[in-house]
Amino acid sequence: MLEWCAQIKGVHIACIAASGSLFALRGLLVQAGRESLAYAPPLRWLSYAIDTTLLTAAMMLLTILPPGTFANGWLTTKLLLVAAYVALGVLAMRRCGSSAVRRFSYVAAMLTYITIIGIARAHHPLGWLYLWFA
Repeated sequence: MLEWCAQIKGVHIACIAASGSLFALRGLLVQAGRESLAYAPPLRWLSYAIDTTLLTAAMMLLTILPPGTFANGWLTTKLLLVAAYVALGVLAMRRCGSSAVRRFSYVAAMLTYITIIGIARAHHPLGWLYLWFA
């Protein structure tokens, strides 16, 4: 499977961009009071399809990565932040709860998303900070 690593990584990166963009759009729709559009079945199904493909590509990459990838903790940090991003995203998109909680959760989720990208690009737990101060 190692010979497919570049293609799998390409799919993974494309899904990251698509998933983050779709979440940003749906979150903005919720913030604007357009919940019916944000929760429309086609957008929900697209989100499920993208996220399923993203998770599948991530699992495939995880199985073919060399053991040294886990040495400095960047992947562990990234995975923990992915869990936080999902939890914040759920809070941001929930129909229940106050608008202040949804707004805070949306902003926090987007900041977490940007942090995850920085960690993945730097291959370091400090992410963007490592790139700036290295």
